[in-house]
Amino acid sequence: MSATSTAQVLIEALPYIKKFYGKTIVIKYGGHAMVDSHLKKQFALDIILMKYVGINPVIVHGGGPQISRIMKRMGIESTFVQGQRVTDEETMSVVEMVLVGTVNKEIVGLINRLGGRAVGLSGRDGDLIRAERMKIYKYTGDERPPEIIDIGRVGKVHDVNPGVLTALESQGFVPVIAPVGVGPDGHAYNINADLVAGAVAGKLRAEKLILLTDVPGVLGPGGEDSPQRLIHSMSFREVENAISQGVVSGGMIPKLKACLKALKKGSRKAHIIDGRREHAILLELFTDAGVGTEIVMA
Repeated sequence: MSATSTAQVLIEALPYIKKFYGKTIVIKYGGHAMVDSHLKKQFALDIILMKYVGINPVIVHGGGPQISRIMKRMGIESTFVQGQRVTDEETMSVVEMVLVGTVNKEIVGLINRLGGRAVGLSGRDGDLIRAERMKIYKYTGDERPPEIIDIGRVGKVHDVNPGVLTALESQGFVPVIAPVGVGPDGHAYNINADLVAGAVAGKLRAEKLILLTDVPGVLGPGGEDSPQRLIHSMSFREVENAISQGVVSGGMIPKLKACLKALKKGSRKAHIIDGRREHAILLELFTDAGVGTEIVMA
């Protein structure tokens, strides 16, 4: 890239740097971007740059594949019900060990090693993520009540205590949150990271919620040339309809629900972008075109 082209990139980014200065942006970090060593470094550098230009990033990370890998090594079978990992006492110990003790520390260490200032948190720290037990229902017939399936220590977000996050932000630190919550009984609960990110973004009234995925964004029906097409922008109502009508399915549903929750609670926008793309976060924040799917209230 020539010096003139570099200057043009910076000029294009300038209004966005000004717009987002002092604002909070919550980023759900997961998928391929968490396992590819090159992409991990690019992600950390993106976060550091954001902080240096006056933006306050808050990271919520996943770790499902890492948990499954460690459980397999330990001879513990992973069981899933309706996409949720059945989490008994033994499994919860592994979940907390991997998410809080390994994955979280790796992310924090990389950001700090490259020149940032990150602090790792579990949802149990400072009662940051208050959880309640998630109930899974199995419907067995029109005239019979649904069966409640016990999936153990799987939770959903009841509330977020933002005090520890705002304190860290005010001191120039980047919070990195493992999606483990604390229940009213004081026990740890395993929570979907997308839902934690959505709840945190809503509570902080974040300027944006950005979810990194392994797809270009939300995909809809395509035309003759392609069976699917990228949907660049969706409204709150369009997302609700896409979920209810089965246009989206699988892992995209909790991501979209997290976006809806963030918007409903006060975030301005939500984005689902391809974390496999280098510097995807910067491309979304600081370019006119952006990347992925943008979700707004209107």
